[in-house]
Amino acid sequence: MTFSIVKSLKAAAFGIGATAFALSPAAAQKGLDEPFQQQFTAALAGKTVGYIPVSMNFDLTEGWFAGLKKELEPYGVKVIVRDPNWSTNAGAQALTTLIGEKPAAIVVHNPDVQTYAKLLKRAEDEGIHIIQINMGSVYRSDVFVGANWIEIGEKDTEAVVNACKGKSNKIAVVQGALSAAASAYTLKGVENVLAKHPEIKVVSSQAADWDAAKAKAVTQTVLKQNPDLCGIVGFWDGMDIGTAAAIKEAGLTGKVFLATSGGGERKGACELVKNGSFDLDLSYDVPTQAAQMAGMVKWLISSGVKAGSTKGSIYTTLIPITKDNASVESTCWNLGDLKK
Repeated sequence: MTFSIVKSLKAAAFGIGATAFALSPAAAQKGLDEPFQQQFTAALAGKTVGYIPVSMNFDLTEGWFAGLKKELEPYGVKVIVRDPNWSTNAGAQALTTLIGEKPAAIVVHNPDVQTYAKLLKRAEDEGIHIIQINMGSVYRSDVFVGANWIEIGEKDTEAVVNACKGKSNKIAVVQGALSAAASAYTLKGVENVLAKHPEIKVVSSQAADWDAAKAKAVTQTVLKQNPDLCGIVGFWDGMDIGTAAAIKEAGLTGKVFLATSGGGERKGACELVKNGSFDLDLSYDVPTQAAQMAGMVKWLISSGVKAGSTKGSIYTTLIPITKDNASVESTCWNLGDLKK
């Protein structure tokens, strides 16, 4: 009797399985309508996103713009740029005008921590989402996407300190613009590491205002006064092209360790590391930053969340570029590829 019951149960189970299998092809012919994608595409279609960098025509800002367009334009979003060309006053005027045009969102690259603060709040009060990139303001907007400058300052300084072991222990710091978040926060990272290394002497810590010519002039003077300098912490590779040039002219390439940071574009970062101009370039990887910015724009607009009601940050994962990986194709990016 037991055998009969088991046999019957097996037969029943096989029958159910066979029926399910027989029905599954028919069921698969009927697709399910994903209920959220139409809401998403409808929310983005026809919207405008403004973009205000400190200036166009260098790898960071060109790369962010190309990345935003690549991610947003396929959904019917118009991305417009307002270029202040390094003028803080022109940037404030551009932001004021853009607020009046009522875009859905504005991506802002602040020249300093204070100038745009009230305008950013005004924009969010008027329903415009604000995404700040890399250099933040004292005003905390919907989201900040960018590098952790304190981390950059710490890692670059640690590398310089290690390179100076057994040498003079004399280092220099080439800052950016003193009022810029990137410069002020990076300096704090430098200070954090130096506090643990009293043997290190900072013979110069000066601002070059993101200008390669100024960085070169500052470094030339420092090297004349300190020919035994063992390392320099630079605050941006676009500026530190000048720092590296001064080191080369003094015949000290390979003897003065230069650590810097930047967006990681191939013809800049990787090439300059390969030829010995930079010993370390911490990349904050512009294509990834652009994708993260665009992702936040998509979410803020499509979610219906009120402008100014969220306060979040996305800090970029850094890529250390050294001679060990500068020749690897995936380490750096090409602006031309991003624009395709």
